[in-house]
Amino acid sequence: MHVEEKQLKNFILDSGLVSKSALTTAEKHAQETGQNLGDVLVSDGAINENDLRRIQASILGIPFVDLKGEHLDFEVLSSIPEPIARNHNIVAFRRGKDSLEVAMLNTDDLPAIDFIKKKVGLKILPRYTDSESIKSALLQYQKSLKAEFGDLIQKEIGSIKTIAEGIEGVEGMEGDKISGDDLKKLAEDLPVVRIVDTLLKHAIIQNASDIHIEPLEEQLLVRYRIDGLLRDAMVLPKNVAPSIAARIKVLSNLKLDEKRLPQDGRFKIDLNGEKISFRVSTLPTYYGEKIVTRVLRESVSGFTLEASGFHGESLERVHKALNLTTGMILTTGPTGSGKTTTLYTMLDILNTPDVNISTIEDPIEYQMDRINQTQVKSEIGLTFGTGLRTLVRQDPDIIMVGEIRDTETASLAINASLTGHLVLSTLHTNSAAGALPRLIDMHAEPFLIVSTVSIIIGQRLVRKLTDKKEKYFMTAAEIKTLSESVDIERVLRALKEEKIVDPKVVWEKIPLFRPKTGVNPEDAFSGRIGIYEVMKMSSAVKELVMQGKTDKDLEVQAKKEGMLTMIEDGVFKAVQGLTTIEEILRVVSE
Repeated sequence: MHVEEKQLKNFILDSGLVSKSALTTAEKHAQETGQNLGDVLVSDGAINENDLRRIQASILGIPFVDLKGEHLDFEVLSSIPEPIARNHNIVAFRRGKDSLEVAMLNTDDLPAIDFIKKKVGLKILPRYTDSESIKSALLQYQKSLKAEFGDLIQKEIGSIKTIAEGIEGVEGMEGDKISGDDLKKLAEDLPVVRIVDTLLKHAIIQNASDIHIEPLEEQLLVRYRIDGLLRDAMVLPKNVAPSIAARIKVLSNLKLDEKRLPQDGRFKIDLNGEKISFRVSTLPTYYGEKIVTRVLRESVSGFTLEASGFHGESLERVHKALNLTTGMILTTGPTGSGKTTTLYTMLDILNTPDVNISTIEDPIEYQMDRINQTQVKSEIGLTFGTGLRTLVRQDPDIIMVGEIRDTETASLAINASLTGHLVLSTLHTNSAAGALPRLIDMHAEPFLIVSTVSIIIGQRLVRKLTDKKEKYFMTAAEIKTLSESVDIERVLRALKEEKIVDPKVVWEKIPLFRPKTGVNPEDAFSGRIGIYEVMKMSSAVKELVMQGKTDKDLEVQAKKEGMLTMIEDGVFKAVQGLTTIEEILRVVSE
């Protein structure tokens, strides 16, 4: 159900919430920018967001619920997984005999409603609420989990100590003195199983991308990487370290008694109907084995380029490249910049019944239906090169190479695109323009590069602001400082072209956003979004490549042809209220 602009206007006029002149001004602004009247009234400060939601609820005849300060039954609350609740701003607050009442900011979010209906098997009754109510409910997930986690640790640590003391010959639980059989006993003991399961569950619900289990001199530190930053999660007694390491090794099919050499493994679990894959890496350190586990949600179906952060000319360039039947699309950036997610999002778009898609990856991070995915196994001779050679004989239309690491893979990928395939891959370079000299360093012929590469995407991930943000305007001095690292006039032109700001506005009048004063900075950010630069292989860029020009020369030409650089795209998103200038400058170094 949607509130018509006319309905909203008439209701506001009748209620007297906004003066007629202010409403007329907002209506004119909405028509000029293409925004909704309600959004304009909120951004202008005429009404607040929560008042707007109450108005919409009244117009549509949907009950409005206020959950601020309400204690919710955790069993009812957890009917909706915390990541779904947070991403879709929807919480379950009351369960009936055959129904579940859910509070939402957007009752038109039908995919979320359908997902919850299938999960709980009950009739879903949507209710409008405000952002403060959603925040209050989401906090209760964290409080309940922390309580559960803390209680479990206190309860089970003693059990582990007792079991360990019963193992003959174990002194102080030093990992090197425990035999493989004894470690297996520890790994299969119920208290250890419960602690590791809770660590994994907590990481998933916190939306962590990595779990770090680090032995220190006198304790075991557990940290989660959330939104790109490591955060302390729990400190455990040092003597439980061998037990936890053994449990994770058992899950990952690693050698229990091998503590001197690094090992890599993998395992899966099913949580609330969602399959989660964990990629495990162990490393011997001075105080014991450090374990890092990458948390991977196996399905990326449903991601879109727009939701990832592509927009305007960049989005158009990507779609044009995806419509080609031959050529190469490259994504670039450091580890953890979202390259693989971008590739899978593009594969999801390309994955139609009339094409054959094959991949060669190390590792396979997400599993996708109807796509033939091959895992590199260098120890038996299955490398990117040998795998790619075989793939081109498998009658593929589209090939995805997880990473171009060496001369052989670069040569084979280029040849595959020359022989009628669309090839997608990644390179470790700092910018889109840097990919071309990198390929030449790998002894790829310049004339082959310019004949095959369609577009190159450079990217980073920045943390997204929540609604715990406040508006501010840059001073003349701040604008001058920012212009030293960013061509802010190019950004302003792009903002005007995409109708994000008024055509006549100047930087001094453009609002930016930052965490609210007094709010914990960690609470002001949730999730991440990409900032991108998309360089197309125009005739001018091709000519520069043939002349052996530097990446800086290539970038200058790409900017002349309309490419927004990553840092410029970041400022663009800061104006949209998605992130902060400080976050952009933290992530992107020029």
